[in-house]
Amino acid sequence: MEKSLLKQILHEYEEKRNKATLLAEKRKQELLAVNPRLSEIETELSQISLQTTKAILLASENEKEKLLSDLKKKTNALIKEKSTFLKSLSKDSDFLNPQFECKMCKDTGYVLREGVSKMCTCLKQRIYDVAYNKSNMGNLEIENFSTFDYRIFSDKINKELYKSNISPRQNIKLIREKVQSFIDNFDDPAEKNLLFTGNTGVRKNLSY
Repeated sequence: MEKSLLKQILHEYEEKRNKATLLAEKRKQELLAVNPRLSEIETELSQISLQTTKAILLASENEKEKLLSDLKKKTNALIKEKSTFLKSLSKDSDFLNPQFECKMCKDTGYVLREGVSKMCTCLKQRIYDVAYNKSNMGNLEIENFSTFDYRIFSDKINKELYKSNISPRQNIKLIREKVQSFIDNFDDPAEKNLLFTGNTGVRKNLSY
């Protein structure tokens, strides 16, 4: 895969993630502006975390455990109150959170599995879609064997030009037969693979 393609797609992901984050912040500010208690809960959550972090830095080992336990209880209580408050407004509990397209990777393109960062299925699919479109295979309903016209290939033999004893038209007919046979017998383990070789913009050679 081209590095430029991956870079392009990851840039799209970054833009999606930023957009979701900005929209969430906008929803949050609009809701907090007309619901003072919700605004208080958000402020308390931020302050508790900050105050506890500072206290832990100065506390002994025995005190740290109690501070963390108290933090968890206070935080859970506030989160529960926040969720209840949102439900009273007919809002989902995650209304204030960014609404990412992919819940697994949160639009980063990568997920952590067994401590290892791996490409998310959504990113793999996006890469496939972009590569597929660039391959010009999107018009298979029009561009297929049933619409293939041999007449666009010359029926003149020119060994010096084509390095072959047969004409381009005869050659493409043979290639078409081999490709059709490959498709018809694709599930047959004994069927040989096909390999097209040749520089860009010139006649291709078929090996099988």
